[in-house]
Amino acid sequence: MSFNKVAVLGLGKVGHLAAELLTGAGFDVTGIDARPLQGAPFNTRVADLTDLEALRVALSGQEAVLSCLPYHLNIGVSTVAHGLGLHYFDLTEDVPTTKHIRELAKTSRGLMAPQCGLAPGFIGIVGAHLAEQFETIRSIKLRVGALPQNPTGLLGYAFNWSPEGVVNEYLNDCEVIEEGVLKTVSAMEWTETIYIDGMKLEAFTTSGGLGTMCETYADRIENLDYKTMRYPGHVNLMNFFFHELLMRENRAEAGRILTNAKPPVDEDVVYVHAAAEGRTEGGMRRKEFVRAYYPIEIGGKQRTAIAWTTSASVVAVIEMVRDGKLPQSGFLKQEEIPLKPYLATRTGAYYETGHRSRRG
Repeated sequence: MSFNKVAVLGLGKVGHLAAELLTGAGFDVTGIDARPLQGAPFNTRVADLTDLEALRVALSGQEAVLSCLPYHLNIGVSTVAHGLGLHYFDLTEDVPTTKHIRELAKTSRGLMAPQCGLAPGFIGIVGAHLAEQFETIRSIKLRVGALPQNPTGLLGYAFNWSPEGVVNEYLNDCEVIEEGVLKTVSAMEWTETIYIDGMKLEAFTTSGGLGTMCETYADRIENLDYKTMRYPGHVNLMNFFFHELLMRENRAEAGRILTNAKPPVDEDVVYVHAAAEGRTEGGMRRKEFVRAYYPIEIGGKQRTAIAWTTSASVVAVIEMVRDGKLPQSGFLKQEEIPLKPYLATRTGAYYETGHRSRRG
């Protein structure tokens, strides 16, 4: 069932760019936000996105919806999309939200595809691609870090992503598979050191990055985990902030303090490090996918690395659904998306052309 009309909810940096990329890919796009927007290269309208009836009216006549809203609004958006029979896409890393969407998918007329961002999302597509090259899989280790290129201060960070999302990831428990056993572990633990292009980084557990992969790879793998990458020293300070100063008890205030102290920057970088180990006919092998993504120009404007990698990830999936290369109904797991056709889409190709070595 091909479709063309897509509504994009939330026109911040990521949502606006996603709407532009969808327009470039030939979709009829309507951008919807709580505030008026002038000069966009796609149709726009204003609606109260917290009011489900107003949202239902706004989505009337659409064939698909992409939510680029804070995760806590996506339960309502997905419910409205399900009721209208629309294809649904979002960028959430929130586990309870995804569980709600999975229930909706049991009776959906369109495809329900949450978790289409970087992590979960692109990193899971890459991890599954690496894993399928083995007869038996020993481990999948997935790491992503969205960072300032030129960090300052002890924290070495800038909030180029939603503070609500970051706080959520740092405090919620994390699913892993360890020695073949599904476990839940605390966030900001299991610290390790990683080097990418000579840059020393630390990685530690954060929630939601695996999406549905623990379920998919249960009984098939010994070890599976996701970690966020930061500059060295970050995780100790964040543990102090959230647990010793008890800021975990007020997540909204924690997000406000951190964003005020470390506002967004234009010069950012997204590091991606995926590795899988397993057995082939030649014995045990390790496959890796390691990239550093920097700001690039799209549509005559410079786009931050986190904005274009996140936007491109979900738009590539929407292209594949339109073109009949993915299911048209039910629930879509990110690890079910084949990497090569994904990178062959108009928008997915940015992942091939948008990375470079720090030295290159």
